[in-house]
Amino acid sequence: MGLQCGIVGLPNVGKSTLFNCLSNAKAQAANFPFCTIEPNVGVITVPDERLNKLVEIENPQSVVPATVEIVDIAGLVRGASKGEGLGNKFLSNIRETDAIIHVLRCFEDDNITHVDGNVNPVRDKETIDTELQIKDLETIENRYAKEEKKAKTNGDQKAKKLVEVMTLYREALLKGKSARTVELDDSQLEAAKDLMLLTAKPILYVCNVDESAVVKGNKYVDAVREAIKDENAELLVIGAGIEADIAELESFEEKQMFLEDLGLEESGVNRLIKAAYKLLDLQTFLTAGPKEVRAWTFRKGMKAPQTAGIIHSDFEKGFIRAEVIKYEDYVSLGSEAKCKEMGKMSVEGKEYVVQDGDIMHFRFNV
Repeated sequence: MGLQCGIVGLPNVGKSTLFNCLSNAKAQAANFPFCTIEPNVGVITVPDERLNKLVEIENPQSVVPATVEIVDIAGLVRGASKGEGLGNKFLSNIRETDAIIHVLRCFEDDNITHVDGNVNPVRDKETIDTELQIKDLETIENRYAKEEKKAKTNGDQKAKKLVEVMTLYREALLKGKSARTVELDDSQLEAAKDLMLLTAKPILYVCNVDESAVVKGNKYVDAVREAIKDENAELLVIGAGIEADIAELESFEEKQMFLEDLGLEESGVNRLIKAAYKLLDLQTFLTAGPKEVRAWTFRKGMKAPQTAGIIHSDFEKGFIRAEVIKYEDYVSLGSEAKCKEMGKMSVEGKEYVVQDGDIMHFRFNV
């Protein structure tokens, strides 16, 4: 799909350590600011237990999981909107991403320096929020007069809607609130896409904690949760240091034992990848057979012909119908043939909205 999540945060909060755990692409992790200068891009496999079940049934020649792109972006400092530190580069890199994973340091460690001298994740969050909000205000001010003129002199309805949206955004930004906190109707949301505001991007706050807080959190996590309660955002608690230890273990069994000892059912990395996938509004449809079991990524709400086009453009051009089996039916009955026999395969047309986990077979003619 070509969609990316950008990992952002102040220097030395654990961004690159977390990225190293997520990806085979190794970002440098060091105890000094700006160890990440160029954004590192990792193509990350999305954990999906459904593939394992389908492999048991089909015993295919190959298995292809879904993937998501994660970008490790240089640490930001106060004044980035005015070009301080690596500010301009940071803002350019983040504008190119589709969603934000904001890592916040929520642990004490005298051996790891903090750019502001002490641990305060809410302050750190506000530092980055402010820089992005200043940039968004600048974007709006640069467009406002031009669009207002078009709306008044030409009666341009698109410009009128855009001015309406910019007015709402500007009011929020001037109050120190991010664009994502503004509630918009569908027509306003469509107009807002044209602005490409940084603070309108979907966001996941990742609280990086030490081992003692991975299960229940701590006072810093509680403070972050309170700070984002009115924001349209998700929160995840992860111990980047622990994830790095898990990544060093060789076998799946060793990793599971490590997690059990910590009282965790699933690694933070797996939870983060799934959360990033959801953050990008992505879902998965599946194809299954003796040659290949594969997970295909699509945007939530896509119709059958569009998803067919993800496999091959000819599938979309010559789309006739989609044959759909629900994952639960496929697993319980054990084969495509049995699903057909039991009436569990539906035939869908061009208006069918594909659901997460649908097992699809497309009929087309070009």
